Amino acid sequence: MATEAQFEYESILCVKPEVNVYRIPPRASNRAIRAADWKLDTPDWSGRMRVVARGKVAYVKLEDKISGELFAQAPVDEYPGIAVETVSDSSRYFVLRIQDDNGRSAFIGIGFGDRGDAFDFNVALQDHFKWVKQENEFSKQAQAPDSAPKLDLGFKEGQTITLNIGQSKKKDRTRPQSSGGLGLLPPPPGGRLAPPPLSRSNNHNTQPSGGGNDTGCLLDLDSSNSNSVALSDPPMTASSDLWGDFDSPK
Repeated sequence: MATEAQFEYESILCVKPEVNVYRIPPRASNRAIRAADWKLDTPDWSGRMRVVARGKVAYVKLEDKISGELFAQAPVDEYPGIAVETVSDSSRYFVLRIQDDNGRSAFIGIGFGDRGDAFDFNVALQDHFKWVKQENEFSKQAQAPDSAPKLDLGFKEGQTITLNIGQSKKKDRTRPQSSGGLGLLPPPPGGRLAPPPLSRSNNHNTQPSGGGNDTGCLLDLDSSNSNSVALSDPPMTASSDLWGDFDSPK
């Protein structure tokens, strides 16, 4: 019967065409690892690196550039951790714990010629294990849904509620419209509207539009041109009462 691990697909996280491998001296103490202690000018092996993910475990594979034959691989179950460690004096070098099929492990040093390749390798591992952390949190919530206290919204024995449906109409009042730029003015304090203004025109003082000019002419009348002014405006019958008090000079 096939196991569950056989059905897990392998996704590629990062591929770098050039990586160098170094033998590192054994650790004499707990001090930080320094790449300056390695023989950086003469790497022990050079090839291609692929970082793949199979389930929640990432694998750093060192392969031949041409044939793709596997040189060594390092399973990584957490990062940062003992499987992949950084050095104290450079961001381009790391320490890998490689393992064979029999479970034997060894520590080697790897280095990138470009800082951008080292940055991509670091970010690929960080993003993968961020995803692993989120998956673990989701699985815990799915496995223990009953651990959180439930909210009981049911009625207790003998408990009743009251609905005041009739009072909703009383509270439903029309809201006054907000006074905009063309709103109506409020009424005066007395509650009565002011009467409309009286018309200036009346039956006795109706004057035509040209009356103002004739008035100025009549004020300047003298005995010599009174007859000519009277003849210039014959249709004004309504102004006979207005100027009736003026008599022609004798």
